[in-house]
Amino acid sequence: MNIPEHSRFAIYALGIFFAYFLYGIVQEKLTRGRYGDQVQLDGNIGERFTYTLALVWVQCLCNYLFAKGMLTVKPQKEDTTHTGYYAASSLTYLLAMVSTNMALRWVPYPTAVVGKSAKPIPVMILGVLVGRKSYSWTRYACVLTIVLGVILFMYKESKVANLPAETTGLGELLLFLSLSMDGLTGAVQERMRAASAPSGQQMMLSMNYWSTLMLGVAMVVTGEGIEFIQFALRHSEVWIHLSMIALCGALGQLFIFLMVASFGPLACSVVTTTRKFFTVLCSVLLFGNVLIARQWFGAVLVFAALFTDMLYGKNQHASTNKKPPGDGKLKEEQKKLNS
Repeated sequence: MNIPEHSRFAIYALGIFFAYFLYGIVQEKLTRGRYGDQVQLDGNIGERFTYTLALVWVQCLCNYLFAKGMLTVKPQKEDTTHTGYYAASSLTYLLAMVSTNMALRWVPYPTAVVGKSAKPIPVMILGVLVGRKSYSWTRYACVLTIVLGVILFMYKESKVANLPAETTGLGELLLFLSLSMDGLTGAVQERMRAASAPSGQQMMLSMNYWSTLMLGVAMVVTGEGIEFIQFALRHSEVWIHLSMIALCGALGQLFIFLMVASFGPLACSVVTTTRKFFTVLCSVLLFGNVLIARQWFGAVLVFAALFTDMLYGKNQHASTNKKPPGDGKLKEEQKKLNS
């Protein structure tokens, strides 16, 4: 069954929205919550989950098994993509995800969400430099508005979150690293699409395969794997949260790779950021992360620019698909002459 292009775009976008909406709620509960009732050295009750590599490894393993199951049930044509593309994009994807999860230890979740909303910026810049793409001035204006909104949101947010001033800079640095890796991932995926055009399921399978291997080595080298198992044995409820994160992450990543395979990394990055304003609202309401007026204004700027970019891109796509006047008649006349 052939689904129209606009319908597929809407389905993928809604899938990304709902999967990562639930994902964000459970992720904050896992990374910023406390487990157990023992008094810690800092005077707080309960242990914090700080095993970033293990968290991402669980997600990648579940994503790999999910994609493997789909391709087993419904086989597809052979994937001819060069292994180097998958290995490179997996490495940059991992660095982006690990950096984001580590940043949550120093910045509140709303800050990380809006900071990651600047993802179209590195995707666009590296798309021009590496992928040799070109964009209109309207799209550049939207990106600059996003930058302004992010700066307004993150400026002096330590006063709002009650975090030590000397630690907030590290969280923001990790978010910047994550954005840079997102840009590199998008550039590699553009090359991948141009070279062999793999399906979303094939991209999900191969990238998570390499990601699982890389993270497994990192967990053994750092010793985090053993510490994570010991923590999970002490607090069995962690497995419930990890299972929910893995399920939502697998579904969300499937829709992301379907979006990338069909519409490209930039379209995907715009879609993934439009759902984040609602995640911020939910985080504020459920976890008490208070935002001041400047931060709300910055968030509005970010998401207004994203929606403008999305609408402009849709109109531009529609105009490029229109045939010029007389094009059909010209082709018919050429066919007659050739016959």
